[in-house]
Amino acid sequence: PRVCVVGSGPAGFYTAQHILKHHGGALVDIYEKLPVPFGLVRFGVAPDHPEVKNVINTFTQTARSERCAYYGNVTVGRDVTVPELRQAYHAVVLSYGAEDNRVLGIPGENLPGVYSARAFVGWYNGLPENRDLKPDLSCETALILGHGNVALDIARILLSPLQLLRKTDITDSSLAALACSKVKHVWLVGRRGPLQVAFTIKELREMINLPGARAVLDPADFTGLENAVKDAPRPRKRLTELMIKTALEKPVEVQAGAAAPRAWGLKFQRSPQEVLPSADGRRARGIRLALTRLEGSGDSAKAVPTGDVEELECGLVLSSIGYRSLPLDPAVPFDSQRGVIPNSSGRVEGVPGLYCSGWVKRGPTGVIITTMNDSFDTAQSVLEDLQGGVLDIAPSREGFGVVESILRSRGVRPVSFSDWEKIDAAEVARGKAAGKPREKIVDPTEMLRIIGH
Repeated sequence: PRVCVVGSGPAGFYTAQHILKHHGGALVDIYEKLPVPFGLVRFGVAPDHPEVKNVINTFTQTARSERCAYYGNVTVGRDVTVPELRQAYHAVVLSYGAEDNRVLGIPGENLPGVYSARAFVGWYNGLPENRDLKPDLSCETALILGHGNVALDIARILLSPLQLLRKTDITDSSLAALACSKVKHVWLVGRRGPLQVAFTIKELREMINLPGARAVLDPADFTGLENAVKDAPRPRKRLTELMIKTALEKPVEVQAGAAAPRAWGLKFQRSPQEVLPSADGRRARGIRLALTRLEGSGDSAKAVPTGDVEELECGLVLSSIGYRSLPLDPAVPFDSQRGVIPNSSGRVEGVPGLYCSGWVKRGPTGVIITTMNDSFDTAQSVLEDLQGGVLDIAPSREGFGVVESILRSRGVRPVSFSDWEKIDAAEVARGKAAGKPREKIVDPTEMLRIIGH
């Protein structure tokens, strides 16, 4: 059986890995729109979290298997359609993730100085489409909307001492911009309360221990919460206890004449109403927040506006309220309300032989391990359908043979995994000169030039 996987992030690679491991004869081809593989492991994981990127070693082993092939620089839905892939393969798995962000839907969100977390993370991680972002870091106060791990990542990158970032694979241009940054205070704002934050204790602890930055948490926000979390699941309990402990700690005395320290804090029960423009209307100067009260408790608590508002001065607003999947091809059903492909255990509804895994299957939540389990689940569905005869593998399918001639007729030249390894070697060599693990190449034209495309 020939299986095609669309997308080379964790969902795509884990799906391919599971099929190859549990079916001795399957051939898997992975298609990726960028020349370079690994999706959010390369472009989403924070540069100062190199240990999280170790999964790249496993993915590389999968890609080097003689039953697996990688075709980068191919945009499915444009260079080749999903119906064309279904003609060429016995099974097609869509694992292309969430390449858009949710919008706030408030006045002023398009003002200069307002950025989506997705674009900002893409900028410092070298995602080609965000390489020219040039965020304005000339203000003292930044405000991040959202209480997830991505929001904490951004706060940490904005406030990290440069000597820590210099040893990472953060891009050269974002390092230069951060070196000139005036940002000293970062507020992370959420609509709900401390019991509903979505970040994890590891990320919170790292932020609390960040050198040269102090945490500002208001003890009043945590009144009575010790009792409320007595019977909560252990991770939630420990996370809340750490916030309470931090809120109650006495701030360290700053010596007279010392530079004002950097600071960050959490603000709760506030919902963005409007980004306020500067006097000339040319940029963001602040934000108006509606104060909320919670109805219900735990994860299902809803934030309801109280009618009160407050305004905060900030020249940089980053919206970290979630990623969003987009439809890929008119031939694929898509639930635009939920931003997912309708499916059951990864089997796309009403389209036999078509599957999905990862964020486009279940929505943009969870960490790499969540995506791994989810992808194994979809791969299992493919294997069951192969074994149960649901997928007819009697007609031989040409796989890449057919696709290659389609791509050639459309002037598209795919990039192989050994091509990627040349780009990889070039990045590592450039990084070595600068004392970094790698210096990412952010321009696809330059990537293609290195491999003589």
